[in-house]
Amino acid sequence: MLKNKFSVLLVYCLIMLSCDSNRVFDEYQSVANQWHKDSVMSFNMIAPDTISHYNLFVNLRNNDAYKYSNLFLVVELNYPNGKTIKDTLEYRMAAPDGTFLGTGFSDVKENKLWYKGFEDPFVFEEQGTYTVNIQHAMRANGEVNGVVNLEGVTDVGFRVEHVNSN
Repeated sequence: MLKNKFSVLLVYCLIMLSCDSNRVFDEYQSVANQWHKDSVMSFNMIAPDTISHYNLFVNLRNNDAYKYSNLFLVVELNYPNGKTIKDTLEYRMAAPDGTFLGTGFSDVKENKLWYKGFEDPFVFEEQGTYTVNIQHAMRANGEVNGVVNLEGVTDVGFRVEHVNSN
């Protein structure tokens, strides 16, 4: 009987921990072995509304095979009416001592990288389907040509959250 009560309590705790009330959209795509420079990760989402404020994030999982301290991404946001916003972004991936940033207990680290909303909350201006395209734009120090196959990135994701009003 005690074992059943413990099991119910454990399941309840797991459910409560897994609830994410801020999440509006959260999707990942796996990277097979290496992320080729021409490989674009694409995410389609329907605008939740045109009034509320949101935070947008690029989510990325990397492992020990990632050999850079930063990450350059080209992120393109396509609106339903055809308007496009294209940004080249740089993110810090490691501390000066080489320790990877991000969360996780294993060799895989999860990084939640700001895309839109950190200065001004993002508002979906139009109803319809938005498409977000994410591509890496890495270059080795002193090299003109980009890194063709980026190692160490295991998953790329995109996340939309309600702005916390607390």
